[in-house]
Amino acid sequence: MKTKTSLTTNSIKHSPLQRALLLVLLVLACFAPSQLTHAQCPQICDSSSNTALGIDALFDNTSGFSNSALGANALFANTTGVGNTATGALALPSNTTGSNNTATGNGALRNNTTANSNTAIGALALLMNTTGSDNTATGDVALEFNTSGNANTANGALALNANTTGSNNTATGGTALQNNTTGNDNTATGYQALVSNTTGVDNTATGSGALFINSSGNANTATGP
Repeated sequence: MKTKTSLTTNSIKHSPLQRALLLVLLVLACFAPSQLTHAQCPQICDSSSNTALGIDALFDNTSGFSNSALGANALFANTTGVGNTATGALALPSNTTGSNNTATGNGALRNNTTANSNTAIGALALLMNTTGSDNTATGDVALEFNTSGNANTANGALALNANTTGSNNTATGGTALQNNTTGNDNTATGYQALVSNTTGVDNTATGSGALFINSSGNANTATGP
């Protein structure tokens, strides 16, 4: 005699309370804030030819046009400024009405407000500039402390770093004219050329370390170390 073994499947039955709890959890999951919210990158492309990519980039813009902002808080405060380009976190964030400025690098032209036609390439380049115009800084912290000086050109890390109100200076080379503050119309070409100059004017130094110790002398010309 054969004994037949029957397979019994036990199904788990949920109580009404369990089903209600599961339903509540599903509803909460549907309406909960997305975890991707902070990872999303806001974009702006408007009819005024403004382009922004980054959190709070071009945040306050009202009637400014042809501006490009790439990076968190880039051109944050711009309202009516025109033709500005800011690339990097906190690049040109304080600019309000200044136009035709270009800032490339974190914190470049960070304090610029109303000044025009400045170019800063490098981290913290022209950092403190507020109203100075027609300046060009290429290199990390080049022309970092310039506030209202105009028409300065600094090429190299720390070039014209301490300049505040001096104008029409040209520094080419690392630390060239690094300590110049209010001196005008100086030209330094070479590493550490005119590095100690503070208030001297109309000096020309060509070569590494040329006119190294000059601080306040005027109308000097030196070629070579």
